Amino acid sequence: MELRQLRYFMEVAEREHVSEAAIHLHVAQSAVSRQIANLEGELGVTLFEREGRNVKLTQIGKIFLTHTKIAMKAIDNATKQIDEYLDPERGTIKIGFPTSLSNHLLPSVISAFKKEYPNIAFHLRQGSYKFLIDSVKNGDIDVAFLGPVPKKDPEIESHILFTESILALLPLSHPLAERKSLYLSDLKKDEFVSFPKGYVLENILVDACKQAGFVPNISSEGEDLDAIKGLVAAGIGVTLLPESTFHEAIPRMTVKIPIDIPEVRRTVGIIKQKGKDLAPSEKVFYKFSKQFFLRLEKFL
Repeated sequence: MELRQLRYFMEVAEREHVSEAAIHLHVAQSAVSRQIANLEGELGVTLFEREGRNVKLTQIGKIFLTHTKIAMKAIDNATKQIDEYLDPERGTIKIGFPTSLSNHLLPSVISAFKKEYPNIAFHLRQGSYKFLIDSVKNGDIDVAFLGPVPKKDPEIESHILFTESILALLPLSHPLAERKSLYLSDLKKDEFVSFPKGYVLENILVDACKQAGFVPNISSEGEDLDAIKGLVAAGIGVTLLPESTFHEAIPRMTVKIPIDIPEVRRTVGIIKQKGKDLAPSEKVFYKFSKQFFLRLEKFL
């Protein structure tokens, strides 16, 4: 069994078309067909069945694809580690991050890191809370920044970088806009603007309101921070957001107000796959991130 056969097999499985796979691989269609036939002969099973001009994986083909993907990821990771062993200050790190950490945290860390390690590159991927955790688990992302940090996942190793408050964001026209602080229960009759159901910041908002003794009336939803802030600025409703999302400035026509009761906070940290031996460049970045926020804490 050759690596070439496995790569050809994965390409055909993904595209479900031999000629399209051949075009993408920059080889002749006959070469792909021959390698697939050799692979099936060696395994003693049929991996594909024809459906018109397309091909579909057989049941055993689907099983073999699952294991092939795992094996190829391991091989690619081993190759990467060897390359970076020869030159530790080169390489590419795949980093995941959520919307709520994209405006300040991520640019700050990467900017500081690039000053010390200019030859290390990044592949950045934004995603939802669950997507980032799953991507770290299956190896599609090396490390990810998350808030809150998952506590009890047996497949994840995490490190808390800092803890921050969740603040209320109100329109300037709101009756409580001039308050220095408030109880969350003061907003129980208000309409709320939130991320869609299932988003981690939506969970934080709903849980906080339940702690305050009410279920929030979520009248509007947005899928990014600018949309949420814009809806509040337009007077559509109020919301709860992490303090770090206001680093640059408070949106026009709004005011942020600390919440006295209940105390609403979230942890923010960095995660990696538990037990995974990070490549040299990844280890350097993981260690750098922890030290970066440790230094920041001394000035807070």
